[in-house]
Amino acid sequence: MQAVVLAIHLITCVALVVLVLLQRSEGGALGIGGGGGGGLMTGRGAATVLTRATTVLAAVFFTTSLTLAAMAASKGDGMTDAERAAQAAQPVTPEPVLPDLGTLAPSPSAPPVATEDAVATPPVEGTTTEPQASEPVPAPQSPTAPQN
Repeated sequence: MQAVVLAIHLITCVALVVLVLLQRSEGGALGIGGGGGGGLMTGRGAATVLTRATTVLAAVFFTTSLTLAAMAASKGDGMTDAERAAQAAQPVTPEPVLPDLGTLAPSPSAPPVATEDAVATPPVEGTTTEPQASEPVPAPQSPTAPQN
């Protein structure tokens, strides 16, 4: 059905172009049949026939255009052939499965875990947190028994 409507549409397009070019030009130099006094169709009667035929062909052109658009819209998913080809060419990648966050969260009864990075004490004025280059770094002390 679409092929028949498309064939009628193309024939209508060609006939419409020919009819428009055959009409008498009114000042412009685009019409083939305009200009001089002699020609295949002359007189007022020929002008009305060409005008009526152009009107009929224009109506057929609009009707076939709307019919083809309706057929294309009802045909499928609204994608063009180029969009379907591009979609078929793309590899299908599975979406990553996210873990259930409820199993990763600590229970409300568990005490919070503190790390050295999480617990910071503000520095005391006049002291530095890093040893100076001129000061010797104290060696770590090993625990010893108290001497009496």
